[in-house]
Amino acid sequence: MQRLPEPELMDDPAQAKAYAHADFEDAHSAIVAHFRRVFEKHEAPHTMLDLGCGPADISIRFAQLYPDCKIDAVDGAHFMLEQARTFTERAGLQHQITLHLQRLPDCELPEKCYQAIVSNSLLHHLHEPQDLWTTIRKYATPSTAIFICDLYRPKTLEQAEGLVSRYAADEPEILRRDFYNSLLAAFTPDEVEAQLSTAGLRGLKLEPISDRHLLVHGSIQGT
Repeated sequence: MQRLPEPELMDDPAQAKAYAHADFEDAHSAIVAHFRRVFEKHEAPHTMLDLGCGPADISIRFAQLYPDCKIDAVDGAHFMLEQARTFTERAGLQHQITLHLQRLPDCELPEKCYQAIVSNSLLHHLHEPQDLWTTIRKYATPSTAIFICDLYRPKTLEQAEGLVSRYAADEPEILRRDFYNSLLAAFTPDEVEAQLSTAGLRGLKLEPISDRHLLVHGSIQGT
């Protein structure tokens, strides 16, 4: 099945609000657990970059896990960052999480490099996937903990429809449609491997972690 790109930004207020209030408890808890698993021998980071932070739920979870960590959270969608601001203030974490309205790969951020770079569900939105990997190279050192989670594209439309029915049956139609479109816009594991090769990112491992999610993690080499 060929990839069908979707808009890069969630600029629709209704879509941003629906996504921000969706129940991602299980998925996002699993993401944090996977981070702790793959970087169990690393020291707790003191600086973290969250690319495509959305409503900041992932940033908030990491801020709570690592209270001494300063997080720069980046998103290109104004309405999504409005949701993120509400949630970070509600959690009392606005002094630990700094929100940035910027787009990849032209980010200009406070730190020259970060001890951890994370991203969840950004890659499939990008029309040019190298924008993500270029940004990672810009802000990573050889010891930076890199952790990228995203959907991967099913082989058929029928499989995509089945995943929506299995995991989003009780969600509003706007979220069901968004999930379906995201599955069609996602890259396959082989495509992501090719992206990493093109970017010259050695040392990163690709790992399928569910029937719809993949994880790229590790530390880069040769930068």
